[in-house]
Amino acid sequence: MAGGALADGSGQLAPAYARSALAGVSGGGQTLALQYVRSIPSYAIVRAAGGRPEVATSALSMLHLGDVAEPELPAANWVRVSPTLSGICGSDLSAIGGHASLYLDPLTSYPFVPGHEVVGTLDDGSRVVIEPALGCKVRGIDPPCTRCAEGRPGLCYNVTEGPIEVGLQTGYCADTGGGWGEVLVAHPSQLHAVPQTLSDEAAVLIEPFACCVHAALRGAATKDDIVVVLGAGTIGLLTVAAIKLFTPPKRLIAVAKHPTQRDLAKDLGADQVIDPGDVYQRIRFATRARRLDGVDRSLLLGGADVTFECVGRAGSLSDAVRFTREGGTVVAVGMPGEEKVDWAAIWQRELTVMGAYAYGAEPKRKGKRTFELAMEAAPDLHLEKLTGPLFGLGEYRDAIAYAMSAGRLGAVKVAFDLRPLRI
Repeated sequence: MAGGALADGSGQLAPAYARSALAGVSGGGQTLALQYVRSIPSYAIVRAAGGRPEVATSALSMLHLGDVAEPELPAANWVRVSPTLSGICGSDLSAIGGHASLYLDPLTSYPFVPGHEVVGTLDDGSRVVIEPALGCKVRGIDPPCTRCAEGRPGLCYNVTEGPIEVGLQTGYCADTGGGWGEVLVAHPSQLHAVPQTLSDEAAVLIEPFACCVHAALRGAATKDDIVVVLGAGTIGLLTVAAIKLFTPPKRLIAVAKHPTQRDLAKDLGADQVIDPGDVYQRIRFATRARRLDGVDRSLLLGGADVTFECVGRAGSLSDAVRFTREGGTVVAVGMPGEEKVDWAAIWQRELTVMGAYAYGAEPKRKGKRTFELAMEAAPDLHLEKLTGPLFGLGEYRDAIAYAMSAGRLGAVKVAFDLRPLRI
């Protein structure tokens, strides 16, 4: 364990250690951060421009770089974390580009500092990753709600209560700060010690990898199943890895658009990689299904047993329900917007369509926490190969533009580097 930190056996920092990290830390200062400031006119301008990066990061946008007040410690046992690397997630890009689902708006407080994929340091130099869910334990609410009592803080229904503002996660809450700033605050239960064997470039992917481990366990593919992972960005590739490790099927098919994505999908465990333009035909051959071509798009009679939708864009879920076999399962992993889906396919095929959001205690792994599973599996995956390029906060316009075109540019996880020489 890095820095000689004490642990409680779960990989989390023990409360006594977390309290010691408070020594000598005082708030009330200023810190550099990228802040998302809610503005209806700015939202309208960015959305009308289709979320183009030159508009979404302009002076007319919701995103602003500058000095902000350091977040205050909400309670005595909270700690300050100095982010080292913080990833740019697809959900961040959706918010910045003005096309995130408005369902999430009342579950967010403004202004907030984005960044929920975070590896950082405590005052003594110990490295941690942040588990960003802001459930009952983090909020100091006892007894916890039913979902938190089950170990599912991502589904907490007390996200408007407690000493901090509304927010599902760190990086979407006005009071916690986020990874796109020099300082954030966290509850001890959110901290997971990073082993010395794991680089910062690998550790910054623990949060999205935990999401994908949870998705794989939700989908529960069997050894006789043919599984399709639709999309090969960060979430798609990490879902391939998670399925291969935790629920290995008979055949694992990845749908990838760009050459680097195809190579990485194979490296992470896909048995077959196919192009999005050939998806119906290739899945038809792989599953011995029958293809029918309709007025708007094709469908398969038969198809994949389990499909993981990791794109989160219009049309991808509609495809998923058309090439998943009758009685099969579709898992929505990528953050969707306001999807237009033909429910006739779901109805007629008696599909099970489920979401996979965040992480928690995994009943299919005897209640072990998803972050622990991800942390244990990460060293053998060499996740650092997915990370880069890195940008300083002052280069945020270039960083956002690059992240919006990451696949085409041969990148997977674009991240901010907050180490002193880069900011």
